Amino acid sequence: MTPAPPDDFGAVRTLSAEFGADPMHIQGAGGNSSIKTDRAMWIKASGTKLSDATTGDIFVVTDLPAMRQSLRAGEDAADQPGKFLLPGGNTLRPSIETSLHAVFDQRIVLHTHSIHAIAHAIRADCDALLAARLDGFAWAKVPYAKPGANLARAVSAVLTKDINVVVLGNHGLIVAGDAADEVRALQTAVHDALALPAAPAAPPDIAALKSLTEGTAYTPADDSALHALADGPARLAQVTRGSLYPDHVIFCGIAVPALSPGEAVAGAEARITATGAPPPVWLLVPQKGVIVRREAGAAATVMMRCLADVMVRVPADAKLNYLTDEENFELLDWDAEKYRQSLNAP
Repeated sequence: MTPAPPDDFGAVRTLSAEFGADPMHIQGAGGNSSIKTDRAMWIKASGTKLSDATTGDIFVVTDLPAMRQSLRAGEDAADQPGKFLLPGGNTLRPSIETSLHAVFDQRIVLHTHSIHAIAHAIRADCDALLAARLDGFAWAKVPYAKPGANLARAVSAVLTKDINVVVLGNHGLIVAGDAADEVRALQTAVHDALALPAAPAAPPDIAALKSLTEGTAYTPADDSALHALADGPARLAQVTRGSLYPDHVIFCGIAVPALSPGEAVAGAEARITATGAPPPVWLLVPQKGVIVRREAGAAATVMMRCLADVMVRVPADAKLNYLTDEENFELLDWDAEKYRQSLNAP
């Protein structure tokens, strides 16, 4: 029999929808939230959107003690959250980050991809920046780990009774508390403490982009913010060097490819697909702007904007931490993420 949710489950759904609708905190189907009792945890299902928390059935209920025991025992099952579903609910899968929520003692956990948090979490000098910005908070930071049980164990290792803020390297932010209003206030306070201004960028050369893409599968990006990614050689070098956080890899591929000097769009596409990669969903055109594949889905478009919002808040000369080839490839071949992608297909 499925247990009844806590009395304040509605407040958690409202909290989830509130932050889920704000792309500065959540993009697309990213992020998740949960509420727990001694015996069970209600958590956002994989591939669903927090913005739908008050209008859709997006939460599943899991066996919290069993999940925690599996984590402590180092079992492979801890990376298979569907094994901990309690009967009687919907048929969706629990988030791959179910184990991450389980390691917190606090009743309510909110995991976001805060733009300001990511803009810090990708930098090589992240720890020093966070120490200055988060003075007065009970916080910790963990290096990047693949989402799932490995990340949950890394977070568990730094948690103390008082820690209620965790910055995830190359990933995002977690806040935790025992009441929805407490979590709302904490998320807002941390996000504001990490706030960074957006750097101005030169306008794109739309005429040149239209000429370049005529007769191709690409078109100039209609979101003006994306063009900042091609603004200057330093910024171009940052975004083409590698991938910076998981959701970008999952929905947009590794890094952001760019046209070489004098290269046609068809040539760039052929060069990239010759490596076994799919056609790129977007291409940077140095000093001119960004072109996007006409068939790019909504999930990819949202993640393109996420990267632009992050990068305009990072100095163009900042040293960044990139995901390794191994980390990129394990994300692209991860069954849980393939499932999430299928739910967010166009």
